[in-house]
Amino acid sequence: MAEVSAKSFLPETFQGNTVDLASQLGLVWELIKAPLIVPLLKLAVFVCLTMELMLFCERLYMGIVIILVKLFWKKPDKRYNWEPMTDDLEMGNSNFPLVLIQIPMFNEREVYKISIGAACNLSWPSDRLVIQVLDDSTDPIIKDMVEKECQRWAAKGLNITYQIRESRGGYKAGALKEGLKRDYVKECEYVAIFDADFRPEPDFLRRSIPFLMHNPQIALVQARWRFVNSNECLMTRMQEMSLDYHFTVEQEVGSATHAFFGFNGTGGIWRIAAINEAGGWKDRTTVEDMDLAVRASLKGWKFVYLGDLQVKSELPLTIMVPEIDVPEWGAIYIPCIITTLNSVGTPRSIHLLFYWILFENVMSFHRTKATFIGLLEAKRANEWVVTEKLGDALKNKNNKPAKKFRFNIGDRIHITELGFAGFLFFCGCYDYLYGKNNYFVYMFLQTITFSIVGFGYIGTIVPSS
Repeated sequence: MAEVSAKSFLPETFQGNTVDLASQLGLVWELIKAPLIVPLLKLAVFVCLTMELMLFCERLYMGIVIILVKLFWKKPDKRYNWEPMTDDLEMGNSNFPLVLIQIPMFNEREVYKISIGAACNLSWPSDRLVIQVLDDSTDPIIKDMVEKECQRWAAKGLNITYQIRESRGGYKAGALKEGLKRDYVKECEYVAIFDADFRPEPDFLRRSIPFLMHNPQIALVQARWRFVNSNECLMTRMQEMSLDYHFTVEQEVGSATHAFFGFNGTGGIWRIAAINEAGGWKDRTTVEDMDLAVRASLKGWKFVYLGDLQVKSELPLTIMVPEIDVPEWGAIYIPCIITTLNSVGTPRSIHLLFYWILFENVMSFHRTKATFIGLLEAKRANEWVVTEKLGDALKNKNNKPAKKFRFNIGDRIHITELGFAGFLFFCGCYDYLYGKNNYFVYMFLQTITFSIVGFGYIGTIVPSS
């Protein structure tokens, strides 16, 4: 019964010799290619080409509009009502609206002083400025450092509060939402948001708030980001290219044509009434900035992008252990000199010096492992291992008939070396993206060397008798 069932599902050509697997697979491919594979691939190509054309049209439209904007459009301060903020001796500071500054942060050991200091140095009457440091840090040491920094500025007369929560519910959106619930915030008209790595210039509020004061339909003024570490490495350069296009083209075109563009999450100032009317901050998504912008836009609020109002910030640049700095002389020059001196004993092989360095490093890996095994008296520390000698076997190999032999896969594959090769490959990729000294060239070459050894292509495999 089983034999009948099997034959009933196979064409006659499959019921012959089962050894010819390749031809059978070829027949299967021919059977399914025309009715299934080809239509699916055609559909995929059509979808990709359609999306490519859409993207091309969008880029072409953006390019044409941005040229027109640069040549013929008026500046934002000419398109909207705008008057500079001036000090009035008679009215005092009452003509300055009360502004809230929110600085959300999370374990920002390196930049918390810069961001807090930049906010406290804004050119705005201190009695008309409220600064909230919304600290969701989980490191108690960092929390203590941030709190003391806030106390230091408060002692200078700044209205700055250090605010923490019992839990990080909602993450950044939850912290911003919690900050707006405070009683002293009810008197504030506007809120400027700066992430912990952002450093607004002192005139930020004086240049942005007039748009909100004299244009009641405007809910948001978005500034442009500028990156202080754009030349740090290849990754930051690539990110700068992407984000610069977003700001100089996409945001500029959206603002100039009165079309929708999103809030970037930081470096902008909101009308608090617009936030409340749109439903406030929602933690239902991790793109809380875009979510709020969409809801506010649907309520009829307008946004303005100011390309000449720039806020300094940093691009993500991750370093595993930033506290450790290996100087170039210690990583390159001294080791190369030592290796060169070691090769003096064999001048006839000086042309192999480059390859020898790579393979010698593989041997140093084994020596290091052996050293630790000996010191810890682990595994085979007291075992005497005699390496197999070949004598004249290689010299006389041509005088003997070829002999086929088999070897176990374990005799050729060396897991430790392959694992270390994978680690070096990861390090090379990491250095390529984030490094500044081009160490990845050496790491990739060393990866190849460890792989060659790991796959057993070094030395001679001797058949066992």
